[in-house]
Amino acid sequence: MFEKEVVIDGRGHLVGRLASKVAKELLNGQRIVVVRCELLNKSGSLFRNKLKFQDFLTKTRNTNPRKGHIHFRTPSRIFWRTVRGMLPHKTPRGAAALGRMKVFDGIPFPYDQKKRLVVPDALKVLRLKSHRKFCVLGELAGKIGWTRKDLVARLEEKRKVKSQKFWEGKVKKADARKKASGNKDLQKFNEELAKFGY
Repeated sequence: MFEKEVVIDGRGHLVGRLASKVAKELLNGQRIVVVRCELLNKSGSLFRNKLKFQDFLTKTRNTNPRKGHIHFRTPSRIFWRTVRGMLPHKTPRGAAALGRMKVFDGIPFPYDQKKRLVVPDALKVLRLKSHRKFCVLGELAGKIGWTRKDLVARLEEKRKVKSQKFWEGKVKKADARKKASGNKDLQKFNEELAKFGY
């Protein structure tokens, strides 16, 4: 069964493995939102990945360079393009599948209050040997021209403070509710004892 919308937290996932899982689900009709794309991991050292991306940046078009090979710099769009490469995006079915996906750097408003999931098959700690080199997509994007890294980090700090406050309030309410239900049970028990003359 499909859920209305699945929110995936990108932190600690490998780009390619997560993209393949997401692409498959999109083709099956699932709506997917991927947040915190700047914390996705990519296998290979930062230097190696930077060289590979710089080689990709030289791709252009002879006739009109503005028409082809748009090189996205933000981590979310880099991930989006990876998923697009795994979909038949030039067909109506593939285009519709791509339209069912949203990607974000950080966790913007509606999704910071929703349950976020992980994909175990794509987690770096489970899929990449501990001695292998890897880099974070946000750092790679910073090397190739992404300028919003500090802004996203600042907004994330604000969000974490807010969510911590919310969590503490939720725990207090749960404790209070537990105490109150415990008192009700005690009152019922005393009433039952009173009936029998104790």
